[in-house]
Amino acid sequence: MTQAIVTTTETVNNPISSESSISKPEEQLLWASSDLELMPNNGNRYEIINGELYVTRAPHNKHQKTCGRFFTVLDVWSRATKLGEAEIGAGLIFGDNDDVIPDVIWMSKEKYAALIDDTGHFRGAPELVIEVLSSGTDNEKRDRQVKLKLYSNHGVLEYWIADWRTKQIEIYRRENGILKLAMTLFNSDTLTSPLLPEFSCLISQLFE
Repeated sequence: MTQAIVTTTETVNNPISSESSISKPEEQLLWASSDLELMPNNGNRYEIINGELYVTRAPHNKHQKTCGRFFTVLDVWSRATKLGEAEIGAGLIFGDNDDVIPDVIWMSKEKYAALIDDTGHFRGAPELVIEVLSSGTDNEKRDRQVKLKLYSNHGVLEYWIADWRTKQIEIYRRENGILKLAMTLFNSDTLTSPLLPEFSCLISQLFE
């Protein structure tokens, strides 16, 4: 595996971390999903994107509450309509060099059955991915650029980036084969989606 590790401002001190991405020579191998089994069980989040390892510590409590509220409204709607499943902190494996843990995902019943493996991870793209921003330039770059590209390349239909500090949500939808910013919703707006028939939620409820 390469020694290139992309860390965020929330990365804790540990022997495999540095304050910035370390360049990886051509001859070195990339990090793979199997390498995650060797990581310590210390509460950090380990993700691999394009063969680079991202190490992030436990986020702000408000971040976690916001994740929980997104999951709750989607789970309630899904159970009522029986159209899909919402998951929080689920593992998505797109390939050996792309293994991530988005904050919240939603997928149809058909996708759920097709993608889940024996370990409880999902091998492929859900219809909807939600990431709640953590503070720091590196964290925002990861969610707004690195993960946007990853989810776009692998077929995610909608990507919501939520900021609990500003109380707004950026909605990306697939257009001409890529995810593009469709709108930005603010605290007084209502959240809907063409993926979720008759789903409706006040933005203010998500950021209480």
